[in-house]
Amino acid sequence: MVKHPMVPATRRDRLYKNLRECWQLHIFLLAATAYILIFKYYTMFGVQIAFKNYSSARGIWGSPWVGLKHFRTFFKSYYFGRVMTNTLRISIYSLVVGFPLPVLFALLLNVLRNLKIKKFVQTVTYIPYFISTVVLVGMIRQFLNPVVGIYGALYRTLGLGMYPSDLLASGNAFLHIFIWTGVWQSLGWNSIIYVAALSGVSPELHEAAMIDGANRWQRIWSVDFPAILPTIAILLILRCGSIISVGFEKVYLMQNGMNLQFSEVIATYIYKEGLSKGVRGFSYGSAIGFFEAVINFIMLVTVNMITRKISDDSASLW
Repeated sequence: MVKHPMVPATRRDRLYKNLRECWQLHIFLLAATAYILIFKYYTMFGVQIAFKNYSSARGIWGSPWVGLKHFRTFFKSYYFGRVMTNTLRISIYSLVVGFPLPVLFALLLNVLRNLKIKKFVQTVTYIPYFISTVVLVGMIRQFLNPVVGIYGALYRTLGLGMYPSDLLASGNAFLHIFIWTGVWQSLGWNSIIYVAALSGVSPELHEAAMIDGANRWQRIWSVDFPAILPTIAILLILRCGSIISVGFEKVYLMQNGMNLQFSEVIATYIYKEGLSKGVRGFSYGSAIGFFEAVINFIMLVTVNMITRKISDDSASLW
């Protein structure tokens, strides 16, 4: 009897084997898969509203096509330059300030050898992340109130005058308050992934660096930082993929008539023009949202390509 050589398993065979051996884990994935298919992919059919004059009576499929009419209306709008400028200003400021600080915080936290102090610092910095946006904005308004807030009390205590100016009514102050309160709230939470990556650094690397005469700061730069560099690159790509997605809740809650010129962003403009005006604004708001998604997609692909050019494949999404 002639023995046939062993035929290597195909990709389909390996998939079936994995399904048979880990079928319990795949059952857990069904709920997440259903959620993504229903709320992420199925809803993409609604994008066509941006190219139609949506009518609730006719529905999405029966509404008449108008092509790029809503896009041209937005581009020619008086508010286009304002909302784009404000959105980019907040996004870039947040990226420049908010992205490196968690990396630096994780590196400094990794230096601590006292576990009690380390856990205490982690707990204190993680807690603000669990404060809801509404409560956070309420705290900001209360602290910065020029009459009854801490800001006003300190102003009078220092003898600078009776009542200070309202910071939330200033456009320039709004920008700094928005960014730095966001940094305070998310600093500890955003550093978790870097702390986890640093925990996987081999102690032998530090021992070798110490033998070569490297001090603590040199070991941070030569050992710890390169270890988390791929993680930094991937998170930077994802962050740039939402460069003009500032968010809605916090900006909207901090807005008032005095700072509106500096605080109106794409998200709040979509709400006011697309939702608050009822059905007649659905198509216009959808067109603006689609434009925002396209810009984010272009940024994601562009930054990912640049990352692949200047680093290895491990620091790219695909």
